[in-house]
Amino acid sequence: MAAAALRREGGEDAFRRLFRFYRQRDVPDWRAVVDFSAPGGQVVRSQLSISSVSDQDAYRAGLQPVSQWKAYGLKGYPGFIFILNPFLPGCQRHWVKQCLKLYPQKPNVCNLDLHMAPEKTIDLWGQSKEQLRKKGSSKWEPRSLLEKLRWVTLGYHYNWDTKKYSANHHTPFPSDLAYLSEQVAAACGFRGFQAQAGILNYYHFDSSLGIHVDESELDHSRPLLSFSFGQSSIFLLGGLKREEAPTAMFMHSGDIMVMSGFSRLLYHAVPRVLPNPEGTTLPSCLDQGLSSDLPVGSVIEHSSDEDWQVCAKYLQSSRINMTIRQVLAEGQKFPEESGTKGKGQAPSEDGHHQENSRTKRHKPNTNTDS
Repeated sequence: MAAAALRREGGEDAFRRLFRFYRQRDVPDWRAVVDFSAPGGQVVRSQLSISSVSDQDAYRAGLQPVSQWKAYGLKGYPGFIFILNPFLPGCQRHWVKQCLKLYPQKPNVCNLDLHMAPEKTIDLWGQSKEQLRKKGSSKWEPRSLLEKLRWVTLGYHYNWDTKKYSANHHTPFPSDLAYLSEQVAAACGFRGFQAQAGILNYYHFDSSLGIHVDESELDHSRPLLSFSFGQSSIFLLGGLKREEAPTAMFMHSGDIMVMSGFSRLLYHAVPRVLPNPEGTTLPSCLDQGLSSDLPVGSVIEHSSDEDWQVCAKYLQSSRINMTIRQVLAEGQKFPEESGTKGKGQAPSEDGHHQENSRTKRHKPNTNTDS
């Protein structure tokens, strides 16, 4: 059955049916997937707040001037903004390297902490880089620790047991990522946005992210920002109830999504990671290195050729997604909680993608079985 027919069916399993449809190994019909690089149909242009971000501030974050961004929305989804790769040449490489080399470091938290001794997860990059650099194409080669990475939390660390954040489980949020997030939020009309929590998800070609709503933040008036790097994916954006059929769209390297207003609390999922549409090992937007002259105050750093070789090898079969959120409104505090410890455990790596989840889930899964 075609995706369009599945959308029209509705019913209590509308989202799940389309999740499974796009999860198939051989999807028979991609025509219903929105492609923002060739907008049409329900795609509309989004107006950005060009004056809120100076060209210099955009450059410092590794972004083109906001006046050059291509931003779109979808009819029926007020508050949803899709920005086609606005990064300057070479700048995506910085964020990829940070997600693989710096952000998984302590005191940040990752999935490997659940079943490995602390001393074993101190330097995932150092333990993995030689193995990754020499990696061949065989599926049977042992995976490096970086390839076993599924998620990392930053700032206020999400408690996977209680589905909450807390004041006593917090570490400093990376300043470069906070700056990037503040510029993107301001361009979308949210000046004063504070990047307080981040969840980084690491996907491979057999990964998916189950149906969920991001509702654990105490302030829903601020947007959810999503940045993607590496291989492509299908993203499903649904409604306030799971009975509403979602809209499918492609996400490619460098693309940014903003969920705000009505769209802030909508169900969404990632059923599928796909090879980039250019048919090359890596998308061409990752080919170019940084220009030698970075602006004063830039948060972007040059990557060594050696470091980029490791990152490029990782991305040949992977996608990295950063989701950034503001947890508390200005002056807001966490409610007093009795009997709740700040450091929660994440869900175990149970090998089943969470397509039926009714609670908030961020852990990408790697099981190909539906």
